[in-house]
Amino acid sequence: MKKWLVIFSTVPFLLLGGCSSLESVNNTVTYVNEATDYVNEAITFGNEVPLIAEQAVSDQQAAKELETKLEEMKKDIKEFNELQSPDMAADLHQQMVEQNNKVLVGIDLYLNNIEDGKLDPAIVENTEMFKSIQEIAGIIEQIKQLGQ
Repeated sequence: MKKWLVIFSTVPFLLLGGCSSLESVNNTVTYVNEATDYVNEAITFGNEVPLIAEQAVSDQQAAKELETKLEEMKKDIKEFNELQSPDMAADLHQQMVEQNNKVLVGIDLYLNNIEDGKLDPAIVENTEMFKSIQEIAGIIEQIKQLGQ
């Protein structure tokens, strides 16, 4: 009788331990998917913004579109920075947050120039912002390996 009691009392603990590692795997996969989606958005942003900036110099509608894209990316960056990364991705997440903060500085710089009426596409092309987006794209490859 005592053997059965011991067996039945340890089974839940074994199952809970298995659930914990399953939850960890699920969290990692979820994080990898969210990070991948974010990086795809960042790459699209990095490809579109210089073209829109050139148009925005002489086109008020393009200037509004540029401002909207900058604000949306700023929001996406802040949301990504607040994500809780799994322990195994903590260092990579921190690297992305650091690059994101550089992108935020570039976005703020450009938004300030828009407000001041100084639309200059050269500012966008030469900022640290686009270098940081390229760095983020490199980091995502390392994060994807965690999900495999």
